[in-house]
Amino acid sequence: MNEVLSQIDNVRLNFSEGGLLYMNITLAIIMFGVALDIKVEHFKNIVAYPKSALLGIFSQLILLPALTFLLVIMLNPPPSIAMGMILIAACPGGNISNFISALAKANVALSVSLTAFSTLSATFFTPLNFAFWGGMYVNYYEKAKHLNIPIHIDFFQMAQTVFILLGVPLILGMVAGHRFPVLTQKYSKKIKITSIILYLTFIAGALAANAKYIPSVIIPLGFIVFLLNAQTLFTGYITGTIFRVPRADRRTLAIETGIQNSGLALVLIFNPKLFDANGGMAFMAAWWGIWQMLTGLALAYVLSKIRLSDFSWYKISSKEE
Repeated sequence: MNEVLSQIDNVRLNFSEGGLLYMNITLAIIMFGVALDIKVEHFKNIVAYPKSALLGIFSQLILLPALTFLLVIMLNPPPSIAMGMILIAACPGGNISNFISALAKANVALSVSLTAFSTLSATFFTPLNFAFWGGMYVNYYEKAKHLNIPIHIDFFQMAQTVFILLGVPLILGMVAGHRFPVLTQKYSKKIKITSIILYLTFIAGALAANAKYIPSVIIPLGFIVFLLNAQTLFTGYITGTIFRVPRADRRTLAIETGIQNSGLALVLIFNPKLFDANGGMAFMAAWWGIWQMLTGLALAYVLSKIRLSDFSWYKISSKEE
């Protein structure tokens, strides 16, 4: 695998300033659409479901980046792929996780609350987790001095970028949702669908512009994406299982931990002040964005056909929460 991807660290993708502006606008629309449905009561749900909510926060913000680091050590991919994996794990939950939770008959209220919390806290936790685990990776691999991406990440530059890309649209969306509830209810779904379509067209355009690299990376990189995706989904579900939360909540934890904001990852990767369109990181994030949608929808379909068991401990746990 490493032999096939051996040159990917040196790849810089073809990407215009107009393409980057398109991606920034698309991500802003996505986050604005997400924020339209975020209400104050969603944060109150964290209090209503304290055990499951705290487990979801722990699973996504702490456990996932740590286990991803261990997976990187086990697989030993090229450095740019490794850093792409770590960046994905450091990003907040994806914008389609709530939709997938609803399809999977999971706890949607908990899903929305966790998405809101992880997104609003991403300004701090995304650069923090990437700087910490990325630094751990570089320190572990002393030979990684040839890494063609920054070894010392500018925490404040990344935090500023994340705040502009996520924080501002979220604030505007929450204000708009509060001030104009009728319009929000009418157009929220259309905005979300449009943003997803725009996001997919961006990925398709970016891949088309760099099609010459695809044959050499698509299969080996697909295997890595598959393993990372399986790990993220199992991390949330097993965490909920170990701590015996209701099964609907387990599904939510799996989905919230397994669906990451690949759009944010791509924008950060194409930022010339951060990663300057590093090929390995970009292909990792783009492949991830497509694959997590496919697996998320497939998982939701399967789970929707499985009835939630009615064990006695489930009843007790539900009453407690």
